Amino acid sequence: MGSAAMGIEKQVIEHRNRSARGGVILGTFNFWALNSRTLKRVSFMRHIKHPSTVSRRRFLGCSGVIAASLIAAPAVGYRRVLGANDRLDIGAIGVGGRGAGDLDAVRSENIVALCDVDVNILDGAASRFANAKKYFDYRELLEESKLDAVVIGTPDHHHAPATVRALRRGLHVYCEKPLTHTVEEARLVAALSKEKGVATQMGTQNHEHPGYLRLVELLQSNTIGPVRAVHVITDRPGKWWPQGVALPVDRPSAPENFKWDLWLGPAPARDYHSAFAPFRWRGWWDYGCGAVGDMAIHLMDPAFWGLKLGGPVRVRSEGPAPDAHSAPKWMHTQFDFAQRGTLPPVEVHWYEGETKPEDDIAKDLPMNGSLFVGELGKIAIAHDGMPKIIPAEKSGAISPPEPYLPASPGHHRQWIDAAKGVGKTSSSFDYAGAFTEVVLLGNVAYRTGLDIVYDPSEGRVTKAQTTQATPAGIAERGLDAANALLGKTYRKGWEVR
Repeated sequence: MGSAAMGIEKQVIEHRNRSARGGVILGTFNFWALNSRTLKRVSFMRHIKHPSTVSRRRFLGCSGVIAASLIAAPAVGYRRVLGANDRLDIGAIGVGGRGAGDLDAVRSENIVALCDVDVNILDGAASRFANAKKYFDYRELLEESKLDAVVIGTPDHHHAPATVRALRRGLHVYCEKPLTHTVEEARLVAALSKEKGVATQMGTQNHEHPGYLRLVELLQSNTIGPVRAVHVITDRPGKWWPQGVALPVDRPSAPENFKWDLWLGPAPARDYHSAFAPFRWRGWWDYGCGAVGDMAIHLMDPAFWGLKLGGPVRVRSEGPAPDAHSAPKWMHTQFDFAQRGTLPPVEVHWYEGETKPEDDIAKDLPMNGSLFVGELGKIAIAHDGMPKIIPAEKSGAISPPEPYLPASPGHHRQWIDAAKGVGKTSSSFDYAGAFTEVVLLGNVAYRTGLDIVYDPSEGRVTKAQTTQATPAGIAERGLDAANALLGKTYRKGWEVR
């Protein structure tokens, strides 16, 4: 395991152990040695076509290689060198809903494995790809000996467990947004993808929408002068799925075609209810990230890209009293970023559900869109739209740059090409991990009621102030309470470490 991934993994485990019991790192190196030993043993046996004829000298020589690998070798998987005209051997994890769209987008390649917990959905996908092997459990799919890549279109809580396992095998990975369910997972996934050097892409298809490309060019070219405020809004959850609701008390049986325990995966054991699956999971903390995970990961993207957001960030959220299980009906979050090189400090406001900004902002802010406030004017853009300079009479006086960001061949196509060594992805896990890490802090601030400062160089909340919204139990724990929500616990067999 390389230094980057090992460093992040050690940080994550150190933090989790401190939060839980003030202990020390346990098992990290044994875990990786075990992975290395297993894979090297397979490699060693390939050299022994007829074990009975192997000399003692050759046996001892190979044994020495294996022993050395326990210390030095990372886990590796089946890996082909692909040309532009080769077809990827792809496994699809989650083939209903958004996953069905992802599967359709990579149908030009060789689909060799399909996984879903719904028998009917899995069979429907298999009818289109008759040569693909079917799985209910993606952990088994990822043991498939001949895979080049996987596409992951599951609920949020499965993103990291599936992605981490695929990356450790050295597979190219396309994962739907948000990249992960927690901040710690985002850091781990970003470090592992960098370590493995594979092609990765987070499923934010709008990242290369012409409107977003032109907007980023306007921002990078300082067209409206220094930007010190950004406002981003969505109407979700609203009519899309319920939030701010109580846990159901009835216990219906799971449909016969639905593998409920596998759907739960890393989440705590709980009886089935249609309030959770197949779609309403987004509003429950155990499975989703609320509206932030669904839409902020789209709508805040050009701000993160165009304004080079990063570094220590102050985050505070307001909304209804936090619930231990359900995300809120509305939330307003403010992210404060300090000076970044020549770029001035900027505050980014996120509004979801039933909340709205002040009228002077609301009049220019398109629903499911963004408003950038600069010294020379404003830029408004709706999701799937083109940027507009406000006021309109200024648009003639402001000269936008000639387009310089290249048009995309398509979000999935870009990833496929990169896996074959042609070009790079624009929403790689290096970019997407840092972006997801920031966005999910909005939920941490809301759930704790704390005014927090998070330092990505340390991977933890470094300051936490109580507010009127801070519950008494949280106020007593302060920093520990905030840092505990950067990660989570996993059911046995689903861990990411």
